[in-house]
Amino acid sequence: MSETARGGVVPQLVEAVRRVAPRRAPGGEVVMLADRVDATVIRHGQVVAKAHAPGTEVGELVVRVGVAADPACAGVLLPPLGGPEMLPEGRAVTLWPYGEPVSPAEPGAAPWAEAGALLARLHAVPPAALPGPLPPMRGPAKAARAVARLRAAAAGPAAAVAAVLRAWAALPGWARGEGAAPEGGALCHGDLHLGQLVRPASHWLLIDVDDLGLGDPAWDLARPAAWYAAGLLGPDDWGRFLGAYQTAGGPAVRRRGEDPWPRLDVPARALTVQISALALAKAAVAGRPLDEAEEAMVEACARIARLAGA
Repeated sequence: MSETARGGVVPQLVEAVRRVAPRRAPGGEVVMLADRVDATVIRHGQVVAKAHAPGTEVGELVVRVGVAADPACAGVLLPPLGGPEMLPEGRAVTLWPYGEPVSPAEPGAAPWAEAGALLARLHAVPPAALPGPLPPMRGPAKAARAVARLRAAAAGPAAAVAAVLRAWAALPGWARGEGAAPEGGALCHGDLHLGQLVRPASHWLLIDVDDLGLGDPAWDLARPAAWYAAGLLGPDDWGRFLGAYQTAGGPAVRRRGEDPWPRLDVPARALTVQISALALAKAAVAGRPLDEAEEAMVEACARIARLAGA
């Protein structure tokens, strides 16, 4: 736990929980779920409190939390308990019911099909029916921040860093956060991975609305697609995920048997770069080599760069 979280943010989060949802937060241990630069997250009783990143645009966060609370997203997004409100130090905090996360110890039980079906339902929600104005989905901007972080680290294997930057340069501008997506207009999550699913009762729901907004629905399929292309996600799991998305009528890739890659290629390449850039930056800070999975993603960037002639 960082000194900042230990000394200031956590007590404020606990106070927010006790004030807004006292019946859900009986006395007991406060569990730290995450303590990063972009978020501090605790669990107190059956409530999760999240302090969002410093500088979060509060007006957009209000809209995103309102979308999660809207009946149109019932059964898809975890509804909030409260917030956003501002902590004394200026960070926004939101409160959520606790839900059981996906267990990393049971990869065979990972809810890939459920994730695909939830995304399809999210993408089908009519934006006009939601509180707004809806901000853009922040997926491309998040990829751009990862690349900026790699450049700022100024370290790491030179060949690996160069491959990642060449793959990044080969992407169209919209995938680097430099313009609107040509296939935009759907309600998108913006940062889909299995850590964004929880089960508060009998059904899985999507969490974390920080990147939620209007964009290309293919972006939400891109991380699993990138893992599959790099050999890190097995064909059975990929098939369950994509098949469930198509069966539920997801607009990014509608028909079973249709080649998904014309729609997924650019977002999957962007996520490959994002994952690799963060891996290299974090490894440089920690002074450690890349692990096997991280190496696979960097090698995928090298292939992308070669195929693009970059």
